[in-house]
Amino acid sequence: MKKNSGCRAQHSVFVVSLCGVLIALCGSAEAQQPKNVPRIGFLSAVSPSTISARLDAFRQGLRELGYVEGKNIVIEWRSAEGKSDRLPGLAAELVRLKVDLVVSGGVATTRAAKQATVTIPVVMASDDDPVGSGFAASLARPGGNITGLSTLSPEISGKQLELLKEIVSKLSRVAIGGDVTRPGIPQALREINVAADALGVQVQYLELREPKDIETAFRAASKEHADAVLVLGSPVLLSQRRQIADVAAKSRLPAIYPRPEFVEDGGLMSYGVSFTDLFRRAATYVDKILKGAKPAELPIEQPTKFELVINLKTAKQIGFTIPPSVLARADRVIR
Repeated sequence: MKKNSGCRAQHSVFVVSLCGVLIALCGSAEAQQPKNVPRIGFLSAVSPSTISARLDAFRQGLRELGYVEGKNIVIEWRSAEGKSDRLPGLAAELVRLKVDLVVSGGVATTRAAKQATVTIPVVMASDDDPVGSGFAASLARPGGNITGLSTLSPEISGKQLELLKEIVSKLSRVAIGGDVTRPGIPQALREINVAADALGVQVQYLELREPKDIETAFRAASKEHADAVLVLGSPVLLSQRRQIADVAAKSRLPAIYPRPEFVEDGGLMSYGVSFTDLFRRAATYVDKILKGAKPAELPIEQPTKFELVINLKTAKQIGFTIPPSVLARADRVIR
């Protein structure tokens, strides 16, 4: 009897110990289970190298909010590499991956995302005219699955013309290059005309829709004796910025651009919205939506930061002197 009692006692101890081990193992397994890491898609129309500063700003914005790529957030990067016809397929691919939201880098990417989904939230890092583009009912209450940031600030074009007048004292004729079919461009042209009338400057409009238009447009500007060129923004022109800067330099025409990337690649001067600031702020929308906010109720914000960038190397190349009063106001000078 004592022997059987001892066996039963040992058996009980073994069972209890085994249960303890199993419970510990289960607890360990649960602790090692990865949490539900949010997955977002980032859709870009151009090569990542083209907008590397903007992407770095977006990552910085995420880090400031506690998100570290590869640890507590996953980003599916998709780029059309300048081939806009690829955007619909890339947007559809992100939808198939069931991302929690899509961040779009511009108008074309937002349109592709809008066509691919009406349920997955879309955050615009930038857009010329969200309401005019059909992405939102209003800036205050977008009303759909799209929200984010707008570059809408048509008065900038008038200020660009004023800057040209400051650096070209005898400015009488300016060539305006751009694509009038793009959202936001008609408003910009109206502002330019108002500023031109006030400054006593004549305006010559040049169609710049495709790379093949660049040489033709600058020849027309020279033929009509333009004193300077004002280039309006578009993804096509941004991707061809080096060629535009080279042609402007060969034509010895001072030119002002909407993005600092033009100046970094040889353009004379840029004044416009700070896109790095917009992309950094886009991270706040990602954070709010991941925490449960609805895009329809998140107001679209307008730009608050602008920057003036000047390339003194280019000024010297075309035999041009930037007045000290303008240089003093520059946010960045490339020497």
